[in-house]
Amino acid sequence: MEYNENPKSYYAPMHTAEHILNGTINKMLGCGRAFSAHIEKKKSKCDYHFDRNLTDEEIKKIEEKVNSVISADLKVTEHFITREESAAQFNLSRLPEEAGDTLRVIKIGDYDKCLCSGPHVESTNLIGGFKIVSSSFENGILRVRFKINESVK
Repeated sequence: MEYNENPKSYYAPMHTAEHILNGTINKMLGCGRAFSAHIEKKKSKCDYHFDRNLTDEEIKKIEEKVNSVISADLKVTEHFITREESAAQFNLSRLPEEAGDTLRVIKIGDYDKCLCSGPHVESTNLIGGFKIVSSSFENGILRVRFKINESVK
């Protein structure tokens, strides 16, 4: 089965942490996944449509949940579905037409699943610790900046 690979070379541990963060923020705040993300090895950011900044307590709870998912040593798996099948399960608004008819689904245990063409670790315990560096809110956009590393655990 062929699918279009992501031309970006994301750092796999950070990119997998982004998936966990997206799943956590969507579950806790109900605002959906990030509509924009900038993933780098040292520090990354995700932008969400939301109505305010995060409280200190929310930041703490998000960090705790993301770190608990990471330490749970969940398997990160992939499978493929057709574009037609994906429409019933996922928001396809950001999916480019050139993504093709066969789409890759990344699953992090039973915690999160989404369409993705980027690189990921095989298991969450390979990510390291997760830390929200800062968050800000402006013009209906919540921006969350985060990092991962062994010393954050």
